[in-house]
Amino acid sequence: MSAKSPKWRKVFMGAMAGVLAIGAVTYTGSNTSAYADVQVVTDAKTAADGKQYWVQNHLVTKDLAANARAAGGTPKKWLLVWAGDENIADTAVKDIKNLPGSLGGGLTKIKNALPGPDFLAVIDATQGSPSYGKVVNTATVGPLVENEPHHMQYVWHQGNTVYAGALFAAATYAFDVSALPQLKLKGISLPTQTLGGSVPDAYWVLKDGTAYGTYMGGPVVPGPYTYSDGSTQIGNGFAGSPGEVVHFDQNGQVLSQSPAATPQGDNAKLCDDLPQLGNPTCANPHGIQAREDLNTLVTSDYAEPRNIILDPVKQPSPYLRRPTIRTWDISDRNHPKLRAVSYLQDGPRADPADPLHSESRAVMETTVTNLPGHKGAFAETMQGGAVYYTPDITAAAPRWREVFDDGAANKDIYAANDSNGASSNGGWIQTSPDDKYLYRAIVGRQKGTLSADDPGTTGGVYVLDIQKLLAAGVNYKGSIDTKLKAQQGGGDDLPTVVGAAPINAGVPGAGPHWGAYDNWDLGSDGYYHETDQPQHLAVSNYFVARSGLDGDHKVNLLNIGTDGNVAVDQNFRDEFTGQVGINFNRKSWPHGDFGNAKPHSELFVIADADIRK
Repeated sequence: MSAKSPKWRKVFMGAMAGVLAIGAVTYTGSNTSAYADVQVVTDAKTAADGKQYWVQNHLVTKDLAANARAAGGTPKKWLLVWAGDENIADTAVKDIKNLPGSLGGGLTKIKNALPGPDFLAVIDATQGSPSYGKVVNTATVGPLVENEPHHMQYVWHQGNTVYAGALFAAATYAFDVSALPQLKLKGISLPTQTLGGSVPDAYWVLKDGTAYGTYMGGPVVPGPYTYSDGSTQIGNGFAGSPGEVVHFDQNGQVLSQSPAATPQGDNAKLCDDLPQLGNPTCANPHGIQAREDLNTLVTSDYAEPRNIILDPVKQPSPYLRRPTIRTWDISDRNHPKLRAVSYLQDGPRADPADPLHSESRAVMETTVTNLPGHKGAFAETMQGGAVYYTPDITAAAPRWREVFDDGAANKDIYAANDSNGASSNGGWIQTSPDDKYLYRAIVGRQKGTLSADDPGTTGGVYVLDIQKLLAAGVNYKGSIDTKLKAQQGGGDDLPTVVGAAPINAGVPGAGPHWGAYDNWDLGSDGYYHETDQPQHLAVSNYFVARSGLDGDHKVNLLNIGTDGNVAVDQNFRDEFTGQVGINFNRKSWPHGDFGNAKPHSELFVIADADIRK
């Protein structure tokens, strides 16, 4: 598929026009018998375009005590899940050919393809509660709909705004969660406020309550764009390249935009763009985390996003998936300055004939260490199926080396798996607050990925012990330099698997994409306190439907042992099916009969009244 092809341009413009048209549709709905007693509370704000945007709460009154503490009940722990309504645009490109003149043929899996609202589901995550696992509120957003809700921040701390991004609308919502289960809208950033980037991905909240967000796609309009720092970059348009980092205030208003691209561009051999740019770039930041005490921000480049959506079956080029990590100086919090661009090296599995599945490909996420004595960070690759580490993110040119291959955890997750980590489709990776463990969620390899007879692998969650690695500092030993070490671990002081659990055992490529750890513990005083030893994880089984990597739309909760072992919580069950895991494929929601929804990201959050430091 040539970048110069009129057919390519026609397909792209048609796809984006369809997305924007869907986002402009309003919706109507009514409460259903499944949720007979629902209290509706709306909070609206006027955005920069002069129009009203809102969050509308649909509180299930029968599952909510007016005041759990006053009634003598246990204060609630909430799981927020940012979800999108399943719709006609979720038909993957590879399935469009199956639509025989009408929209019915290829949409049999979609129960209600009509436009519906995106929402934050508020789920009772209080173990032992009578309403444990129940959706007690769906806080819908409007008037924009069908905007592919994606990520929030990685962890929530008391007083934080919840930032939530919508891929297709290039919008960022800012929510007030102080009075959960009810939410309020603090503000919204529209594409006109972030003309230097598009396709918002993830957020990192700073101690002052502001946040950095990654906008993975290029400037909204192709051509030159001048950023807050006075520099100018040439971009190839919405959902293209290069992306940026945006600094938001606590109400979701833009404070600054910082370019992720370097003036001279990136390695032309490793970084394709469609259409091709004069200065080739891999600058499509996805993951983002910061160490404020080190004045350092780390972002990971994943892919030029629109090409993942347009041709998920046969990529125009494997080099649209990025091998790069960027470190930034954030001494001036409002003006992050790019310090270094690091290229991950291929490992022993790399095949020159198939670079898409080499270890370095598609650096989706990065995670920093937390304790003052540690300066390191980890990164993971989605197609590459590997975990990388640098001991010092403050270095002028950090050196990242592979320290673990997903293949070495495959059999721990599910005994029938092979030990090939290629294209494991890993997403979420996060260090524990005490720097002992590394949590990892992988979808698993889809059937037929590497060859026609490839059986694929079961995905799930695995946990690595990273204590020896961090203690070794810059002088750590061990390396993943042979295929055997990729399959069994690198030995010495490299990470080792201490826990693993399958999600959808026996089904290839159906595991979790995203997750969050529970950093809240109920104290003897009857209030929640933040802990550095999480006891639970939540994961969601959904990526992006139009990419061809969809999922079963379930959210699971896992229990974590003190030794890092994990097990799926068998008591976290769907209120309608009775099966383990909260199923977002359902007919009815508190906001109406809108059918299936797509849960992408989650956070554990506590109402202000139930927290003590």
